[in-house]
Amino acid sequence: MAIITLNNNSLSSVTALPAGVGGKVLQVVEGTSSTQHTNTGGLADIGLSVSITPSSSSNKVLVVASFPYRLFENNYYASGQFVLLRDSTIIVDRSGSTEQDFNIEISSSATITYHTNATRCNIQKLDSPSTTSATTYKIQSGSFVGCDVVSMWNNVTGSIVAYEVSA
Repeated sequence: MAIITLNNNSLSSVTALPAGVGGKVLQVVEGTSSTQHTNTGGLADIGLSVSITPSSSSNKVLVVASFPYRLFENNYYASGQFVLLRDSTIIVDRSGSTEQDFNIEISSSATITYHTNATRCNIQKLDSPSTTSATTYKIQSGSFVGCDVVSMWNNVTGSIVAYEVSA
């Protein structure tokens, strides 16, 4: 049997990988919901969340969420938003202060209730939580000007996935 060596060391004496091998996915955790959620006011949880415990405080977490939604309005205008939170901190919001803007605005020239077509909201964020404690990522929706923001429209499943990525 051949003896395999790495940097002139036998495999049994290697205690760490060589530099430059970061970026590996270490764990994957998924949360799903198929319960329709309607929001007619300020920010509120839509039922999509996932908890992950990073193995190193230098590792990153890639969060990917995808879920169906619809907007409903009665007064010619509807505006809603979706935000991604790490625990209680918003890390993606509609303000433009982070990488992505999820403000959804529609208008109608008719006086009847306007319904958007059902569509999907997709959110991605590579986060640096800097912790080895359990960390929860979740989605909230917000409604403005009296419209309804409906998530998991018609009880279609949405998901949020957290991937721990080595530094």
